[in-house]
Amino acid sequence: MLGRLLTRLIDSQAAWSEPVGGFLQGILKAIFRPMPWVKDLLHGKWLGHPLHAASTDLPIGVLGLAVLFDIAGLLDAAAVSVAAAVLLMLLSALSGLADYTDTEGLARRRATVHAAVMVLALALALGSLAVRFADPGALLVAAVLSAGGFGLLLFGAFVGGDVVYVLGNMVDRHAFRPRSDRWVRLEVETAPEGEPVRAKAGAQTLVLVRQGERIHALHDVCAHAACSLSTGKLVDGQIECPCHGSRYRLSDGHVTRGPSVYDQPAFEVRQAEGGWEARRTS
Repeated sequence: MLGRLLTRLIDSQAAWSEPVGGFLQGILKAIFRPMPWVKDLLHGKWLGHPLHAASTDLPIGVLGLAVLFDIAGLLDAAAVSVAAAVLLMLLSALSGLADYTDTEGLARRRATVHAAVMVLALALALGSLAVRFADPGALLVAAVLSAGGFGLLLFGAFVGGDVVYVLGNMVDRHAFRPRSDRWVRLEVETAPEGEPVRAKAGAQTLVLVRQGERIHALHDVCAHAACSLSTGKLVDGQIECPCHGSRYRLSDGHVTRGPSVYDQPAFEVRQAEGGWEARRTS
């Protein structure tokens, strides 16, 4: 019940979150466009896991410690924890902005609310830190600001969790697909040289690319946002997703450029009586 009420509250912010999200996204795309390697670093391609999801736990835990230290009267420890939380919030925001650049629709609107809540939490944490250094006698105010920032962090985490777990942003689109290694007949008429072709293999949809005698095959659904790779383009032995530019190596499905952080399921293709058949290899 509480979750539904909070979700309605979040979605009622569409009047401002939609235009603000579009504006911010345009700026972020312009910033990241000349340095895609930085964007890949922040997405977590090197980690094989979304970096933002891992980094957000740190400021929540550290600011929570600050609240406990204030209650226990350990004021120096509380001040250090607030300062560390501010730094961790800023670092976590960088990875969040990279993911936000390729987020669309309802997920972007909720992510915009998430970002706004996190900015408010950061402002309270900074206020708490400023009070601790400017007026040692106002420690109650500093403690209240820290506790308020911690509460907003928890609410922001709820909103961010919705973006991931409810709307599937930055999740692997192949998590629940079967991994059977049996051979399945390909339903395709032809595979022209160097041109992506869509084909059915039982319940799976593949993208085929023939290079000489070899036919490369990957799952057609991009692991990042479920776009069709068969409408993408070939770039130096890789296929590029037409939606957000993720690239996968044709030979094994390895992700070479984000925003995807997951490899693409790869298939082996062989000649069969009256056509071809394929089986999953990774």
